[in-house]
Amino acid sequence: MSQFKHPHTLMVQGTTSDAGKSIMVTALGRILARRQVSVAPFKPQNMALNSAVTAEGGEIGRAQAVQAEACFLKPTVDMNPVLLKPNSDIGAQVIVHGKAIGNMKATEYHHYKPELLNEVVKSHLRLSQQYQAVIVEGAGSPAEINLREHDIANMGFAEAVDCPVVIVADIDRGGVFAHLYGTYELLSDSEKARVKGFIINRFRGDVSLLEPGLDWLEARTGVSTLAVVPYVMNLHIEAEDAINQQQKHDGSYQQLKVVVPVYPRASNHTDFDVLRMHPQVDCEFMNDLKDFNGADLIILPGSKNVRGDLEWLKSSGWAGAIQRHLRLGGKVIGVCGGYQMLGQWIHDPDAIESAAGSTAGLDFLEMETTLTGDKMLRNICGEALDTGFSVKGYEIHAGVSCGKALEQPLFQIQSVDGDSESVPEGAKNADDTVMGSYIHGLFDESELLDHLLQWAGLGQVEQFDYAAFREQQIERLADEVEAVLPFERICKLLSLEPSPLGSKQ
Repeated sequence: MSQFKHPHTLMVQGTTSDAGKSIMVTALGRILARRQVSVAPFKPQNMALNSAVTAEGGEIGRAQAVQAEACFLKPTVDMNPVLLKPNSDIGAQVIVHGKAIGNMKATEYHHYKPELLNEVVKSHLRLSQQYQAVIVEGAGSPAEINLREHDIANMGFAEAVDCPVVIVADIDRGGVFAHLYGTYELLSDSEKARVKGFIINRFRGDVSLLEPGLDWLEARTGVSTLAVVPYVMNLHIEAEDAINQQQKHDGSYQQLKVVVPVYPRASNHTDFDVLRMHPQVDCEFMNDLKDFNGADLIILPGSKNVRGDLEWLKSSGWAGAIQRHLRLGGKVIGVCGGYQMLGQWIHDPDAIESAAGSTAGLDFLEMETTLTGDKMLRNICGEALDTGFSVKGYEIHAGVSCGKALEQPLFQIQSVDGDSESVPEGAKNADDTVMGSYIHGLFDESELLDHLLQWAGLGQVEQFDYAAFREQQIERLADEVEAVLPFERICKLLSLEPSPLGSKQ
């Protein structure tokens, strides 16, 4: 048992990946924050290709940035001290306190984890000293027996800081009682003792029909089910990593077709959530070229292995399909790694992402990119050079691009903290049919979004305020969870006194 006890920390673990851990931390953060409890999210170790840039210029998982937003906070590196970004089937880039420390194979990282536990605990300690409550998200499942040794992501962390745990299961997957009972039974006695409740997520129907199962589960484990959270239809909360094809606008009058090819190491697909939610846009993530039946706009997303994913585009036939798309009058945008692919060459002399070497690009923009060990990490703001519309977002890339195409930049940008001079950014071709940018969040500003959609072929654009939509969705989620897991019960789990706290804002 740890010598440190953190009574105002609660850890949310899950029976599986995508059971609802991220969603539940987001909901609990907003429920507490709008009741004037200062609360911060925390995830000891995250494995995801969706990432965000913090105010201090560090890189963390995108889900923790969303959770910080739910808590009315700006994200910091302490909220996700260890981030793994897979760049092969057996290895990943390891990011500690916001900075990449190198690539490791899975076995190498497993032996390195004990050193990271101290760093993870230090980050949590700093948060617990700043905020009244810390809501922690686990990773995967605590019952992954092969990963129990040196664990820093689930019960290994909970034991280290001595915090209570709730376990979430997704009933929509089926087998929810097997998931919960099996997970619980695979825990050690000390781990079982810190489980204070179960949460069943995404339930449809009459809750009374579940009661015999809930009684059986409590009789077998001694642990009660704290809440049965309903299936919230058409809820949009940014996905942690996997693409959620069900999160899509349900309107029936989409007028612009957008296709995003999904290569093996595609990253930051949340860049395009605004397009998926836009009522006039049919935005589809697509892996198999056989499913492609044309589009107005093709967007190449970011990548954690740009040369490898570029080779996949060629071998799978997507490169040829994009060429035909342009000949037929379509438009193409590349974001971050996708932007680099649009050029003539990508060089990786120091084996930053994969084996050292060079790969010929798609040759749509007259430029070359050289990958470097220094990763660009910054939040930016600026304006589009042709319209003056504002652009905001962030840069996360290892690479420097140069060439004639950059003589036709898209934007003039600078760091939001004002510590750098304004510089041109992005590029487009002479025909104004292909453009690329390093900016994540390119589509989030309403005026610029309207302009880009018109450029892609949409006639009369209906304005869509994505920031307001995101906020409304977080509030909606919090309302649904608080209806079944009341504020007072959450406070009890966190050893907080609800009485002196303010009312719901």
